[in-house]
Amino acid sequence: MTKAEILKKEILRQYRSVRQFAIELSIPYSTLVTALERGIEGMAYGTVIKMCDKLSLNPVDFSSLERDTSLGAQLLENRVMQYYVKLNQDGRDKILGLMDDFVQIDKYKAKGKRNK
Repeated sequence: MTKAEILKKEILRQYRSVRQFAIELSIPYSTLVTALERGIEGMAYGTVIKMCDKLSLNPVDFSSLERDTSLGAQLLENRVMQYYVKLNQDGRDKILGLMDDFVQIDKYKAKGKRNK
């Protein structure tokens, strides 16, 4: 299955039509239809990323990302983990301790998130 076919299948699964998806993303309908028919290789990278984010698809291999997680959050988590795995055990313990401290301070708590 090509990337364009994966996109079209996911668009139709999550939206009533390709047109509705185009309107939702403010992408010209004709541009989207052409890309889905001929392949997305000619589309602007930013547009593909925007589409993948809206559909919760990984823009590299078009696999499904966890639902309710934006692509930006997913990429940030990956970046944090890349730094974390470079630390030795003392560094990891220190970072986790600091994070425990920071989540207790209202100034640093995420808005609208449930705290455990």
